Amino acid sequence: MENTKDLTEHSSRSERKRRDSFGMFDGYDSCSEDTSSSSSSEESEEEVAPLPSNLPIIKNNGQVYTYPDGKSGMATCEMCGMVGVRDAFYSKTKRFCSVSCSRSYSSNSKKASILARLQGKPPTKKAKVLQKQPLVAKLAAYAQYQATLQNQAKTKSVAVSMEGFSWGNYISSNSFIAAPVTCFKHAPMGTCWGDISENVRVEVPNTDCSLPTKVFWIAGIVKLAGYNALLRYEGFENDSGLDFWCNICGSDIHPVGWCAASGKPLVPPRTIQHKYTNWKAFLVKRLTGAKTLPPDFSQKVSESMQYPFKPCMRVEVVDKRHLCRTRVAVVESVIGGRLRLVYEESEDRTDDFWCHMHSPLIHHIGWSRSIGHRFKRSDITKKQDGHFDTPPHLFAKVKEVDQSGEWFKEGMKLEAIDPLNLSTICVATIRKVLADGFLMIGIDGSEAADGSDWFCYHATSPSIFPVGFCEINMIELTPPRGYTKLPFKWFDYLRETGSIAAPVKLFNKDVPNHGFRVGMKLEAVDLMEPRLICVATVTRIIHRLLRIHFDGWEEEYDQWVDCESPDLYPVGWCQLTGYQLQPPASQSSRESQSGSSKQKKKAKSQQYKGHKKMTTLQLKEELIDGEDYNFLQGASDQESNGSANFYIKQEP
Repeated sequence: MENTKDLTEHSSRSERKRRDSFGMFDGYDSCSEDTSSSSSSEESEEEVAPLPSNLPIIKNNGQVYTYPDGKSGMATCEMCGMVGVRDAFYSKTKRFCSVSCSRSYSSNSKKASILARLQGKPPTKKAKVLQKQPLVAKLAAYAQYQATLQNQAKTKSVAVSMEGFSWGNYISSNSFIAAPVTCFKHAPMGTCWGDISENVRVEVPNTDCSLPTKVFWIAGIVKLAGYNALLRYEGFENDSGLDFWCNICGSDIHPVGWCAASGKPLVPPRTIQHKYTNWKAFLVKRLTGAKTLPPDFSQKVSESMQYPFKPCMRVEVVDKRHLCRTRVAVVESVIGGRLRLVYEESEDRTDDFWCHMHSPLIHHIGWSRSIGHRFKRSDITKKQDGHFDTPPHLFAKVKEVDQSGEWFKEGMKLEAIDPLNLSTICVATIRKVLADGFLMIGIDGSEAADGSDWFCYHATSPSIFPVGFCEINMIELTPPRGYTKLPFKWFDYLRETGSIAAPVKLFNKDVPNHGFRVGMKLEAVDLMEPRLICVATVTRIIHRLLRIHFDGWEEEYDQWVDCESPDLYPVGWCQLTGYQLQPPASQSSRESQSGSSKQKKKAKSQQYKGHKKMTTLQLKEELIDGEDYNFLQGASDQESNGSANFYIKQEP
């Protein structure tokens, strides 16, 4: 009868509408340290006034959180039969392992089987889990759990040594700073990162614990590096001994209150269990008024990682063998918004090209014809089964321009990033004016006779500059190959060639408030080998132009990239999306690993320089089908929201 009475009382309690101790979610009734806490759980105090912030503020309304002390032996859940340390269990009587088991126990659907058990009747098949296990079984389960923990630790250490690179260790040991997520509008959470910063509190798995179940504890952000956060368990104060790095967008990171809503136990780390006797009072004091993640943070992360491009979609993309034309390619796979495109005529599906879905190099089917761009017709007369044209609205939009007035003309001179050697800005010429603001541009002194090395930039592209841009901004300008009158002077060159400079007012002078600073770390695509994403550093900033250095490699492999380029990503992007990250190259690896992918990059990039590039690009198109040129414009054509002035030095 007493057991039946307990069930009735428990059922009535579970039906009450409750909120957790911080007033964020409903229903958390954990094990108490004393009987007085049960009565205080039904009282309420005046709520703390909310602080101005885009993040939720943790509030305290007097509800009770109590936490186990880990000293009272084992227990078996009377609902599911799970064996665990008693103090990690739910409710004052330690009868259930979670809120869900407690509620299920008291629900009408289980009452019959439970009452039958109390009355001594044989348990039904569903009720067999309620039979208590003998002590030997409990101890065996606990021993098995400890062995599993040891095996996981060994596996983890092996995995770390195999991977060899950790962003957390790399940043902490060198006191590096990473570019914030808000710098990357195209990346997951780039536009809704909010006020996530140091001191924000989260609920994370407690790894300093020997309990047989997964338990959690509250931690604060000590340092942010892109998506990665250095966390410290609440209660460690200035002790960094157990600090750890994790991806803040990972599945094990939750806002404060998630455990209460999910019925997960909050257990203080074993190292500091002795510091406080009343963990509830400690947390209430420390967390009231603090910031935590939005309740829908994980949902936002998931939504921001949904991409409209799907396998089997057809697009037009630059021909990596002939820069002046496009070809049809098919989306093979999508990883974090990056597309692996396979040229439609590739029978073995190995002739591919990597780029982001917002890259200015991909377009809808029919784009080339609409603007007058060269296009290689496919030998395939009809679409393959399952392939379909990508809807035009999915592609990045370029700023509309008015070509009716003063506009770019063929033969005008300018400065442009060389797409075959992205570390240089070169003297260039407009070779053809296309529709919708697109221009075909050639690098002076290095052009093929048939124009097969011309490349397409939009008039608003941040990869082209007015005459004098490099001189004013103290950037080395690469003169035409074979030009002997050095140092190069634009005034003399224009007079000698009988050319005119493109009007300054026609160039894109918008400079957004991008947030990048010199020295910031990030993950960047190696545009000469665009399937690779490498550890990189911003080494120079000129208006919206960034100089990207690949850590461990010489400066000659640096690349000029626009601040809004979709080929730049926050620290932790590769981990979040499952893409492979190329770690910094050490001197020994550069010298010994000649077969590595980065060495391939080095050999390929050298091919694009000087007379070697000249010789290759002057070959007839029919003869260079076997040569691969990985071409990328290097900058997004998306409209920016700032402005800056380009000052041009005038010479007599």
